[in-house]
Amino acid sequence: MAITAQMVKELREKTGAGMMDCKKALTETNGDMEKAIDFLREKGIAKAAKKADRIAAEGLTSILTNGNDAVILEVNSETDFVAKNEGFQTLVKELGEHLLKNKPVTVEDALKQTMDNGATVEDHINAAIAKIGEKLTLRRFKVVSKTDNDAFGAYLHMGGRISVLTVLEGTTDADAAKDVAMHIAALNPKYVSRDQVSQEEVEHERQILTQQALNEGKPENIVQKMVEGRLGKYFEEVCVLDQAFVKNPDQKVRQFVESKGAKIREFIRYEVGEGIEKREDNFAEEVMNQINKK
Repeated sequence: MAITAQMVKELREKTGAGMMDCKKALTETNGDMEKAIDFLREKGIAKAAKKADRIAAEGLTSILTNGNDAVILEVNSETDFVAKNEGFQTLVKELGEHLLKNKPVTVEDALKQTMDNGATVEDHINAAIAKIGEKLTLRRFKVVSKTDNDAFGAYLHMGGRISVLTVLEGTTDADAAKDVAMHIAALNPKYVSRDQVSQEEVEHERQILTQQALNEGKPENIVQKMVEGRLGKYFEEVCVLDQAFVKNPDQKVRQFVESKGAKIREFIRYEVGEGIEKREDNFAEEVMNQINKK
């Protein structure tokens, strides 16, 4: 398979490895991106794979709460200019209010529902598109409920570039729940605890770490012990309860939550555009496109 410059660029962005190392990894693995990432990690050249694609799409994430219900959502636009537009921000708020009130399960369900103004959600978005002049999409959302004995933690970073919604069970301390949400925004864990990590993922990581240790020339009789120690470090990267708490690095998040007599039931973290590919316009062209629309 021909290895293109774009493939090398993508692998560099995902691993931080050098250009020649990336080209060699892709050549050795016949252009398989995931296998190339593993190849680089086994050689000790790359850190843990950045699974999400480059963040590029624009828009906003948002959180609305009302009593024991909350919704987190992401609405996308084509440019950052529109994301800062008051009309777009109003649309995000209106969609959030509708989702919180009507609690659809999927985006498809939501688009068919009728809003308080008599229009369907889809038509309401289309009206905003006609007014603003850019493609706008309700990408995703999740409606979450709690009891009177629990707390929501809502945190928006950089005006909605990242939003995190947490649910702490066993406490009504919203400040503590928000502190946990802030931590999650910063460190981007994938799971609450180790028992949520699939056996398949653990075994895959164990194989990578084993090969890594053998490539470092470590004796086989101590490799297994080394690998289990490094697996512990992996869990610290992906499980929020195992992480050092950003507001007090001497304390694990688990210890902070337990000190409040609580436990983390779940969290949802949205980052604008994660996993969406966007055409590569240059900034000058983007500015001119905006001027020409006026």
